[in-house]
Amino acid sequence: MHTNQAHEIVRVRQGRSEQLQRHTVSEYPLRLRVNDRELATLVCSPHQLNFLLFGFFRLQGFIESLDDISSFEVCDKYGLADVHLKGELPERLQPTLTSGCGTGIAYNLPTQLLGKNRQRPRNYNTRALLQLMNELNDLTEHYRSHGGIHSAAIGDSDGTLILHAEDIGRHNTFDRVAGEALVRKIDLHDKMLVTSGRVSTEMVAKAAKLGVGLVASRTSPTDKAVELCEQAGITLVGYVRGKNMDIYAHPEQLNVTGTGDRISGVTGVILAGGESRRMGSNKSLLPLAGARFIDQVYRRMAGLFDEVIIVTNTPDLYKEIPCRKVPDIYYAQGALAGLHSGLAHAKCEKIFVVACDMPFISAAVVKEICAHADQGDLVIPFSSNGHEPLHALYSKSCLPAMEEVLDAGLKRIITFFEKVKQVELPASKIRQYDPEEKSFKNINTPEDYFRLRATVVATEQPQLQLKQGNN
Repeated sequence: MHTNQAHEIVRVRQGRSEQLQRHTVSEYPLRLRVNDRELATLVCSPHQLNFLLFGFFRLQGFIESLDDISSFEVCDKYGLADVHLKGELPERLQPTLTSGCGTGIAYNLPTQLLGKNRQRPRNYNTRALLQLMNELNDLTEHYRSHGGIHSAAIGDSDGTLILHAEDIGRHNTFDRVAGEALVRKIDLHDKMLVTSGRVSTEMVAKAAKLGVGLVASRTSPTDKAVELCEQAGITLVGYVRGKNMDIYAHPEQLNVTGTGDRISGVTGVILAGGESRRMGSNKSLLPLAGARFIDQVYRRMAGLFDEVIIVTNTPDLYKEIPCRKVPDIYYAQGALAGLHSGLAHAKCEKIFVVACDMPFISAAVVKEICAHADQGDLVIPFSSNGHEPLHALYSKSCLPAMEEVLDAGLKRIITFFEKVKQVELPASKIRQYDPEEKSFKNINTPEDYFRLRATVVATEQPQLQLKQGNN
């Protein structure tokens, strides 16, 4: 990174002043002439301008590969890039000023990119994201020493850094990594992109065009950036600092890991195969607090278990949830058949099972149940209403007993209990962790659903008021 000569400054700290020298970053206006037409002036940092321009052309849709460029020349002395493309530029270009530092240029509106760039569901984890962001922070020496420099990095889903760029314009850093990826022939589909600056709409549009599946920043996104990420299927994360972060869009694609809270040796199983006759519609798809029931359940289960399975005979309904979907082995024989299938397909010897209409999963309750896993074949909690077989732990040693009753045409889960060793957790024990027994709340009728929604609204209202007061 080029810097100007050092400047004499006066630094004031706690009422005391001192004179010292400090370097500033270079602001470099680069005139861009394409096919003998004056196209734009990019305000940028003066290093590796080839990557910047290749990425700019790529993200504006002017080129698909370097073969689309006939000639390329940059004159540092006069700040001029003279480029000839094989294709013709549109006759009328209407430049749109972006909100990025250095007045970036974009000729394609973000909404034009979203339809063709919505990708299949991805699967990331917070451990890898934090690793990538920490590596970006370590590389960004100029951001710390000079200020005014933005940085961005591209990484794999395991957190390995692949590309890194710095510039006075945060949008320029996206162009730079896009250009370097083009030169090095790196496929950016499903990669993570982390940045030091605010995420705005044109940055989301660029990420969507590159096929990036997750964008994260040390600071905040704009409201429109959140909307565009929702449309484009991109996970958007802000305020990534230390081990903390705020997930603004598609949180179901980001598993919470690395906090030491996961339960080892147990697979989480979600039963989503109910017929929902009394409800009149599929319970798992009903909206609750801005997401579907099953999205809420998956989010909590993914934070507790390394493997999560959804048992369903209609997997296309849940294709955006990044986990295995398995069908009933005993087709259409109720919850017991779903429980059997989850247990048979699980990689672990034990499973914790929950129904798709039980969104108030308590990590403390689940951990207490799983803490007794070695004491029997089945660990079942009790509530004020009796035993809770759809919020319990089962071992693969239960499979023969399950198959025996299923072969006999029986469907009730409790019919095999007497054939296995049970560990019963009394309601008084569970209420130590969940006094209101919210863990076991579910829905069977429209009346249940509306009561549950009212509970959620009442629970969230104080938090909303607190946030408004802070603002």
